[in-house]
Amino acid sequence: MRILKISSIVLVIVLLASLPFVTDRDNLINLVILIFLYITLASSWNILGGYTGQISLGHAAFFGLGSLVTRLLWTGGSPLFWSLLAGSSVAVLFALLIGIPAFRLKGVYFSIGTLALAQILNITVGNVFPVISSLPVDMLATYQLLPRYFLFLAIAIITIASSYLLVNSRLGLGIMAVREEEDAAESLGVSAIRHKLLALTLSAFFTGLAGGAFAYYHVSYYYQFPFTPVWSFDALTMVFIGGVGTIIGPIIGAVFFVLLREYLALNLGEYHLIVFGVLFILVVLFLPGGLVEAWGKIRKFFGKQRSLKKTEQTPQPGG
Repeated sequence: MRILKISSIVLVIVLLASLPFVTDRDNLINLVILIFLYITLASSWNILGGYTGQISLGHAAFFGLGSLVTRLLWTGGSPLFWSLLAGSSVAVLFALLIGIPAFRLKGVYFSIGTLALAQILNITVGNVFPVISSLPVDMLATYQLLPRYFLFLAIAIITIASSYLLVNSRLGLGIMAVREEEDAAESLGVSAIRHKLLALTLSAFFTGLAGGAFAYYHVSYYYQFPFTPVWSFDALTMVFIGGVGTIIGPIIGAVFFVLLREYLALNLGEYHLIVFGVLFILVVLFLPGGLVEAWGKIRKFFGKQRSLKKTEQTPQPGG
């Protein structure tokens, strides 16, 4: 089973990497890029919100900082790699700066506090950078979609792989222990604040990386847009739809979210947000474990049906 899973993952990656070479439809490539972006965003949020149990509504701050710094450095002539790394590092520094005071807040107060901090940055950036940013002529002339596609694919793979390694490590066990019962974890020698800060740092790094790739992808770019709350709420929505605290949940949630949103936007126009909001409420109420839980229930149901059939077909003693 392990070999089969690894082979399936490798096959999926190869197929995704081959996609730009088997189709010339830019709209399809752009759609898949959007899916990669949201997979990264959801998986990075899940490190803090899913595995650590800290429901953040301020991830737009990390996404925006990574995007802003990367855009400024890259368009200023710095190499893309160092621009992305600098953007992610600034997001991490901001996370560490706010981490200790933010973690003094519990439950809904933590969520409100992170949202307030993100909104402060949103308003500040909107006042400092009120104009649109366009690529310089030389960059615009050499703009290609293919390197953007592979950048988003690589970032998504790295984020998912890092989440998997974290969950299956000793640090991951400590993080999940803090999620289940913070006081009990502390009594066993697990430092809650240290593990929370670790989760926040990793989550901010990958979120900032996604923001940097977002800045590299767009030709015309509003500095304030990556700081808007939509990036925080979209990440939370995708994780809850797919399955909180799982590796596959954010991936499923991101694919489902993007495809359904695009379909509803094309067919329902401005009403698609209402339909999507109602759908999200229904998932949270009736499937708190998300689509992963739904799939588990379906498998369990059909497993019982097969067991019943085998029982009925088995000859009874003395029959």
